[in-house]
Amino acid sequence: MTVPASLFILSFRQRDELAALAAGAGWQVVAARRAAGAERRFLSSGATVAVIDARGAVNEGLAVTRALSDTIEANGGALLILVSRGDITMLGDFHDAGATHFLASPSSEAEFLQMLRFAARHAERLAGEWREGVRKRELGWRHEPGSAAVHLAPALADLLGLNEQAGIATLLRCIDRPERGTAIAALRRLSARHPVTAFAHDMIGHGRVVQHLQFDAESGRVEAVVELLGAVPTPDIDLGEASGDGRDAAGARHWINRQLETANDVPLFAMMVALNRFDVVNNAYGRTAGDHLLRAASGRIVEAVEDLLGKQARAARVGGSSFLVTARVDRGRIDLVAERIARELARPFVIGESIAVLGCRIGMAEAMDGDDAASLLRRASEALADARDSDSATMRVAGQDGGDGTVDRLSVELHRAIDRGEIEILFQPQVSVSTGIMLGVEALARWEHGEHGTIGAETLFAAAARADLEIGLSDHIQRLALERAAAWPAMLSGLRLSLNLTAADIARPGFADLFLDRVDASGFPRNRLTLEITESGLIDDLGNAAALLTTLRSAGCRVAIDDFGTGYSSLAYLKALPLDYLKIDKKLAQDITGTTRDRVVVRGVIEMARSLGLTVIAEGVETAEQLDLLAKEGCQIYQGFLCSGAVTGAALEELLAA
Repeated sequence: MTVPASLFILSFRQRDELAALAAGAGWQVVAARRAAGAERRFLSSGATVAVIDARGAVNEGLAVTRALSDTIEANGGALLILVSRGDITMLGDFHDAGATHFLASPSSEAEFLQMLRFAARHAERLAGEWREGVRKRELGWRHEPGSAAVHLAPALADLLGLNEQAGIATLLRCIDRPERGTAIAALRRLSARHPVTAFAHDMIGHGRVVQHLQFDAESGRVEAVVELLGAVPTPDIDLGEASGDGRDAAGARHWINRQLETANDVPLFAMMVALNRFDVVNNAYGRTAGDHLLRAASGRIVEAVEDLLGKQARAARVGGSSFLVTARVDRGRIDLVAERIARELARPFVIGESIAVLGCRIGMAEAMDGDDAASLLRRASEALADARDSDSATMRVAGQDGGDGTVDRLSVELHRAIDRGEIEILFQPQVSVSTGIMLGVEALARWEHGEHGTIGAETLFAAAARADLEIGLSDHIQRLALERAAAWPAMLSGLRLSLNLTAADIARPGFADLFLDRVDASGFPRNRLTLEITESGLIDDLGNAAALLTTLRSAGCRVAIDDFGTGYSSLAYLKALPLDYLKIDKKLAQDITGTTRDRVVVRGVIEMARSLGLTVIAEGVETAEQLDLLAKEGCQIYQGFLCSGAVTGAALEELLAA
């Protein structure tokens, strides 16, 4: 049986692994990690077989199956569902939703590929002339090794107005000039070890596209599937114009007052929605990008409200990056709307070639006797302030007495500190225990505060959490550390760089692609990068974290578990995550000079790590006695004041020379 040209894969957890496996079997893969736009992406892929990986996300997978089933049935395709063994009872629901094939985990790679063949044969029998028509409409190209020309699929040649045989330079000229470097970097990433990659760009005259590249190590051939995304649709809403119909602040207040004047047994709610981290994005990308983002956010909110409540509600922007939703519905219904809005605003926003992850906080209040619009909105605003001040709550509901929000001065000042470049990066050496040679450094953030002095990373991120700046601060530190390290002189060019990833980073949709693009843009080599996961960071979804870290390791990075021994999830992390290094927390490392029991514990940790093939790094080493005992127990690398504290790049160069 001939394998079809294209395969569409939607996997919430293991997109890259499945794409690489299918590509290795000869498929042309278009892969996605998010459900949004799945039907459009499937149709534009030209595929007749779709794979929905519902492992660990069974409800989301079922929803996508329902969304795709009519299209696949009408066009004679096949729909393969991957489920976890514990979700076998859901297979009847998937069948009713339109799935044609299924595979339950655990299963082998060979079983997955064989099931793809069965699904493809099913599609071949049903598709008939439609499938041939899809092939004629496919957009793609192929490059053979040693050739100066690229072979374009007929549909792509027609779209671009080129011959089917075109020069490489001619094809590059169809890419918007500032993004040609991205295309070249993507091609250079391809290798026998990394045969699949993708990049997004503007194609002149045709809007935004994604090119899915595959490399055949045997022949040296590069093939691409071009996916047209087009312009991102945003609602045609004038954000500054008063309309009187509830779409602006004045109209919303007028609507609330009318509702309060009308006797009705159904409760009236006001919900204030504020975007997180909007100021950081607005300052980084400019007002035009900020306005575009507000329109996109407004569109998501309006769509959620209209889908669930229709004419029972109003949605309006009320200033800055805040929105108001007011509705006369029961409490259960308004809770559903709040959940939908929070979920929609947690999805990434596209800003040019970058991706911004914002999220939101929500404050809600129910109208009481004697309320007017002003008092109801005040209580909703107070609930919003409570949500913003909390460590983790997305939504707060006002009680009858309302609530007073507190202002965290450090959190407020952190916004300005990032904008003004007051956050600096220092580097702490990591040294071989056996040779005394410096092998690498850990990047550590420091804030020189005018009143409080030097503020370290722990306090920084605690303030960032209260200010909804965790992701913004993490992005800033990563960019700055990579920029500094990429500019190191030749003397430092052999050192590894360790960067910290937060639990919020790991939970971000699409973070692997975003991070690797950031690394490549900096010019720092991936193979000299170690990513540290803080053991006490409370990763919520170890399966998702494992998939992300596997992707980053496959791209050349290495992974360390940091602060090992400080929490209760240590062993779970060791079992679930793909690791290269284990970093013993400084308190545990310093305990080695304590009692016999202390030393036995440290010895056990080191022996366990080495049995798992992990390199052991001890943090916080301050004395020669500590180092000597750690060396005798098998520790391989150390960092701490015995060698050096965290220093600037210039001081690091002097230290290495000494």
